[in-house]
Order: sequence, then structure tokens, then C-alpha cells
Amino acid sequence: MSRRVIVFLLALAAGVGLGLLYGWVINPVQFVDTSPDSLRPDYKTDYVLMVAEAYAANGDLAWAARQLEDVGGSPLLVAQQAVLQAQKMGYAATDLQNLARLAMALQTRTPVPLGTP
Repeated sequence: MSRRVIVFLLALAAGVGLGLLYGWVINPVQFVDTSPDSLRPDYKTDYVLMVAEAYAANGDLAWAARQLEDVGGSPLLVAQQAVLQAQKMGYAATDLQNLARLAMALQTRTPVPLGTP
């Protein structure tokens, strides 16, 4: 191996090492007071799925509704959007069932206004 290649590889390794040191130790990113409404749509769907799985385990619909309020909008609308997004993204059938059960439970809890003619 030529001397130029060795010097290049050492410089590359030093740059990567110093970059990681700076980014992870000296000045790491700190997220403060963030909420689920700042997430991308696919991550929001994952968040709603986690709430749906917790609801399936504990059956506490009031708690699930409070968690979904943090995502933004009405809990029912958030759950319905998550079902549609999960279908589009090809979630597993059990995940879709958990999301659908949560949406149906929220629908029975939340009165749906009748459409005006």
C-alpha cells in the first residue's frame, strides 16, 4: 500500500473519530419538551399503535384517549388516520386489529355528529 493511501485512511479515520466525539460527547443534540405531534406521519402511526397495544392490555380507554390527544386533533380522528396510514404502510394484521379496536372503542365513546343535508 502506498504512503498516500495510508495517510488518506488515517486522516479519514481521525475525521470520523473527531466528528463522533464532538457529536456524541462534546455537543450532543438534546430534545427538550417535544411532543408526539411533532413526529412524522409514520412515527405518529407507530405511537398510536403503541397506545393501541397498551389499551389492548389494560383496557383503559380514558388513558388511551389522553395519550392520543398529544398527537393533535381528536383522539378518534387520530386513531382513524393511524389505521389508514398503517394499511398503506403494510402493517401486520394483528397491529391493524389493535388499531381498529382502539378506533372502534373511541367511536363508541365519542358521539359522531350526523352530517347535515
